[in-house]
Amino acid sequence: MSHVDLMAGPPPTHLPADPADAELAGGDAPADVVRRHPESPAAWAALAQQAREAGADAVTVYAYARVGYHRSLDQLRRNGWKGHGPVPWEHEPNRGFLRSLALLALAARAIGETHEWERCSTFLRDSSAAAADELLD
Repeated sequence: MSHVDLMAGPPPTHLPADPADAELAGGDAPADVVRRHPESPAAWAALAQQAREAGADAVTVYAYARVGYHRSLDQLRRNGWKGHGPVPWEHEPNRGFLRSLALLALAARAIGETHEWERCSTFLRDSSAAAADELLD
């Protein structure tokens, strides 16, 4: 008789490959990739990161990152995620979600939205400590 470990958490969520990743890696502009793949968390995260690096207003970064975050939640749910559990950084297709979440947290902190900063940074750490270590500065 096999036993199920009732104390174990949910299994890790592994998102499918995001077609936007190849286009971004190929050097396509994030805004162009968003136009072709508006459902892509990776494209929205790249657009938020580009805005942040260009010194755009934190509200703009926040808006782009929030779209990526919400697109990510849709994908996570479609792939078996139940609202919690690991989303490993090591699985590359998860990185669009994790980057969107980190950028949302950082932008929230920049605009003084402390509760959102705390919620998102905790959510990121709970999803992937490796991502939090890599992305939160």
